[in-house]
Amino acid sequence: MSTNETDPPVRWLTADEERAWRAYLRMVTAVRTRTAQDLAAYGLSEPDYEVLSTLSERTDGTSTLREQAAKMGWSRSRLSRHATRMEARGLIRRAPDPADGRGCFLVLTRTGRDTLQEAAPGHVASVRRHLVDRLDPEELTALGRIAEKITDGS
Repeated sequence: MSTNETDPPVRWLTADEERAWRAYLRMVTAVRTRTAQDLAAYGLSEPDYEVLSTLSERTDGTSTLREQAAKMGWSRSRLSRHATRMEARGLIRRAPDPADGRGCFLVLTRTGRDTLQEAAPGHVASVRRHLVDRLDPEELTALGRIAEKITDGS
């Protein structure tokens, strides 16, 4: 790829910056892989769990497809395909959204709520085992601050 005279100069990573970047990538991969493996014991994927837990936080167990897709950083079509698979398993159902003719509501079913209640203690234990309990309180506080700083900038 050629550079244009008007392109700013590339600020290559220093050795320490690259080491930190690669360590971050390995950490995210390790934690997500391990917690996903633990969720699989309940027949759930990470996205399944996120949809179910988000819906369970709502008083009526309902969210629009649009809101859920934005929360997950997914396109509506990707979430719609995933919701179809969850619906086939009885975890959620769809309901028309009168405010959006192309959209729908995702509604937590009794089966979805029961599945989440069964999986939640194991998922929390997995998060503790693979991340939280490996850090001292100061490290956990720093990690939270770093994550907020980075996500607030997006």
